[in-house]
Amino acid sequence: MTSYGYFLSCEESGPVELLTQARLAEQAGFDVLAISDHYHPWNDEQGQSPFVWSMIGALSQVCSLPVTTLVTCPTVRMHPALNAQAAATSGVLTEGRFRFGVGTGEALNEHVLGDAWPDAAERMEMLEEAVQVIRHLFSGKQITHRGKHYTVQNARLYTLPEEPPPLYISGFGPQAAALAGRIGDGFITMGPDEDLVGQFRRAGGGQKPVIGGLKVCWGTDRERAVKTVHRLWPNAQLPGELGQVLPTPAHFEQASELVTEDMVRSSVVCGDDVQEHAQAVRAYAEAGFAEVYVNQIGPDQHGFFDFYRTDVLPRLRAEA
Repeated sequence: MTSYGYFLSCEESGPVELLTQARLAEQAGFDVLAISDHYHPWNDEQGQSPFVWSMIGALSQVCSLPVTTLVTCPTVRMHPALNAQAAATSGVLTEGRFRFGVGTGEALNEHVLGDAWPDAAERMEMLEEAVQVIRHLFSGKQITHRGKHYTVQNARLYTLPEEPPPLYISGFGPQAAALAGRIGDGFITMGPDEDLVGQFRRAGGGQKPVIGGLKVCWGTDRERAVKTVHRLWPNAQLPGELGQVLPTPAHFEQASELVTEDMVRSSVVCGDDVQEHAQAVRAYAEAGFAEVYVNQIGPDQHGFFDFYRTDVLPRLRAEA
């Protein structure tokens, strides 16, 4: 049975707001939480970017839902050994309810220390080595690693959960899906793409969990909701690899000038049609996803949670 989660957007909400949303999500009947890991928002209009590891520590104290990073890039901005320590501590604080979602990242967040931004093939190679380092450190043993991309010397994690956090690998194409099947404990992909899910399973993923998510904008005025999405999240409509290679919010703002309200209107669930919301979420269950996360765009979080608590989640569960 598919679990339904709320996706905490660190790009759009500050730390206190995110904690409030987590509480509301649990009260509304969501099963799980996810949280983004960014250094920058996608554009200045979104306007936030709190440090994800501080947020997970705080989340562990205000609600009891499992939490997954969607997703951390453990290859450039922070060394895999530090990511391993952060994830292990998160596993302890959440009493085993933390899942470590990782991916190859975006230049937007990873260029900030001046490192070169590799091409996609090298980023996947770096991710595979980073996952190897993290898994070795999760063993609790002292390790030394000298690989192509990373060096670790005499490192040991002393604070560990009873079981290592599972590592879910993010991917949006066939090569990334195959990598996830080979090295991951699960697969993350944002759209309900049955072909990608199949590639993950054939590459070694088997019956491991697949998770994904979508953005919506609940509101009683559909056209106002469309304008809210167009103002805050036009970047979600940008094609191809732009999301991975553009380096600053200003570049995303420039590219997003090409995104129209009609593009938003045809691709994002906006308004208060229960069937439209439920159908968009249900598509993930039908594609074989174990978990699907929904994020509300804009400030009306209380209205969204009331709507999902009373209308959408009961319908989804009744139809399961």
